[in-house]
Amino acid sequence: MCLRHRDRPLLVLAVLCALLGTAVPAAMASDGPVIGTGAEVARLFEDAAKATAKYEQGRRAADAQRTAAARLQGKLALQRNELTTIHDAIGGVARAQYRTGGPLAVTAQLLFADNPEELMRGQRLAWQAETAVNQLLGRARQAERRLSVTEGNARTARRELEVRQAQLATIKQGINSKLEEAQWELQGEADRSVAAGKCAGVVRLGKRGTPPGTAWVTPVEKYELSAGFDSAGEHWAHRHTGQDFAVDIGTPVRSVGAGRVVSVSCGGGFGIEIVVQHPGGYYSQYAHLATTTVDQGEQVRAGQWIGQSGTTGNSTGPHLHFEVRLTPYLGSGVDPLPWLRERGVRVE
Repeated sequence: MCLRHRDRPLLVLAVLCALLGTAVPAAMASDGPVIGTGAEVARLFEDAAKATAKYEQGRRAADAQRTAAARLQGKLALQRNELTTIHDAIGGVARAQYRTGGPLAVTAQLLFADNPEELMRGQRLAWQAETAVNQLLGRARQAERRLSVTEGNARTARRELEVRQAQLATIKQGINSKLEEAQWELQGEADRSVAAGKCAGVVRLGKRGTPPGTAWVTPVEKYELSAGFDSAGEHWAHRHTGQDFAVDIGTPVRSVGAGRVVSVSCGGGFGIEIVVQHPGGYYSQYAHLATTTVDQGEQVRAGQWIGQSGTTGNSTGPHLHFEVRLTPYLGSGVDPLPWLRERGVRVE
């Protein structure tokens, strides 16, 4: 690694780096801060996260709607049973009236009866039966109205749910398509700058940090662990010197702790890389980046964005190569995962 020497002219430094076969430091090779594809990727990452959150919110709403629909279906079944019961009851009363001749037959019998009181009781029963029929009919009409309203609400809810989910899916797909295109454009820019030996300028994305009191964090928020420390593989001359975090191109990379940026460089096996010095004598390295968001000599906070992941250098795919070292140089690494866990960082 060829570090910046501010007391030497850029031309001398470039010659020294070329003789040593190392990369020209990004801070010396760039033309200054730039805003371009890296910032666009960062914005699209945020848009994608928001779209995903809305989609997940819609999915949860869909689950709730399905549960509500199931309850509506249960209510419909109960109401249909109620209607069947009412219709059966009405039919029973009608059949009873038919057998007795109905209230008019009772009145006629009253005129010729030997026991009018008994017939009056029969008349009262007939009136009660007629009242019961009317009440049952009223209940039937109310149940039918409720049934119609419930079925209409269920159909409307299903249609609204389908439309909302389709809209969310379209929005999410559109953002993801733009993000993927911007990611590979960003990687192409990084590859061209590395091949030219002149790193692109710093992309200023704002100083993101963790809440006060947070001393140490993982180098990326969402990830899958891939190649581990000291593992063997055909892609390394000896053993793997760090821990790989599988992430997409353009994923924000953050400093694991507070410190000072001692090196920003491009080229070589690590592609675009950053080294940060932390209190206590340790250094952290972040390699195969697509962009850097800090410059050499800057102070950084725990969790602050310092770059964006990529696949520059000797890399078989997008990921962050992360190392913890005793010195700024390759070969002094320690296993990063136990080191982070000792500092209260959950890594899994």
